[in-house]
Amino acid sequence: MAARIISLVAFVAVVLGTGAIHARIPPTTAVDGGEAFVPDPALARVLSLGFNSLAADYYWLQAVQAIGGDTVITAELADHLGKLIDVVTTLDPWVDHPYRFAAVWLIESEQNVRTANRLLERGIAHHPEEWRNHFYLGFNQFYYLMENEEAAEELLEASRLPGSPAYLGRLVARLRSETADIDVSEVFLRELVRGTQDEASRAGYEAALDEIEIEKKARHLDRARKQFETLHGRDIMNVRELVEGPLAVVHELPNPEPESLPRSLGRGSVWELDFETDTIVSTYYGDRYRLHFAPWERAKAIEWARQRRAREQVQPREGNLE
Repeated sequence: MAARIISLVAFVAVVLGTGAIHARIPPTTAVDGGEAFVPDPALARVLSLGFNSLAADYYWLQAVQAIGGDTVITAELADHLGKLIDVVTTLDPWVDHPYRFAAVWLIESEQNVRTANRLLERGIAHHPEEWRNHFYLGFNQFYYLMENEEAAEELLEASRLPGSPAYLGRLVARLRSETADIDVSEVFLRELVRGTQDEASRAGYEAALDEIEIEKKARHLDRARKQFETLHGRDIMNVRELVEGPLAVVHELPNPEPESLPRSLGRGSVWELDFETDTIVSTYYGDRYRLHFAPWERAKAIEWARQRRAREQVQPREGNLE
């Protein structure tokens, strides 16, 4: 009986403490255009008096309410959400969904994304077998921050965990083709083919190897195109020019289809110059082997990268002045 009374008193103290904090909250909220007061995570943990999960639920509800209705997510609101999720996951780091909630909503500025990444790293520390936290962290790294090698490592970790989808191996290979020689991606995929016992996964990896094969052929033609321009003083008008005339730069065009494709299933593909992208492509795929982004998202990531480089150039000079 005494234990129940003590628990009840402690619970009331938590409620009163939370009420004392939130008496300082202005009448406007993030939804209305202002920002509700969010305590320091360490202070919130002290004031919870052991009822960490209950307090975490309170702040989680605040975060969910902040994005309700037709609310437009701004960098300021995302920053507010990041503070709330920081409190939630400090009070109860074994929660699950809030980590990925942060990854989805904290994307309006580079600072927002890096806050989301720190939260995801906390989630990984407390849920080491949850592949999705690795996946979202890797996604943020390559999609918003253009940190492809770090993303490849994170997605590789995700691919090794139970329940992860088979396509992650192919995505890792694509990422590595952006930052290293494409042969690295090819070796990685061949190891996956040898190591998998799942027929569906193996078929996916082999399909990715076909894409790499065509990309390597296209890069061979890229080099030939540069030779042609040096010899003729102009660019090619069509890919056939590379093999025609006394100053041909290659003896023959490579097969525009995967060598693994039986002749009976050939599509009659050809090499062509894509004037929109100014690249040589095989009509078998119709595009080059690379990661694809929404134009506005790519522009945002490029701008953030430009700003980072500018800061890095200024900071050393400022340090020298000191």
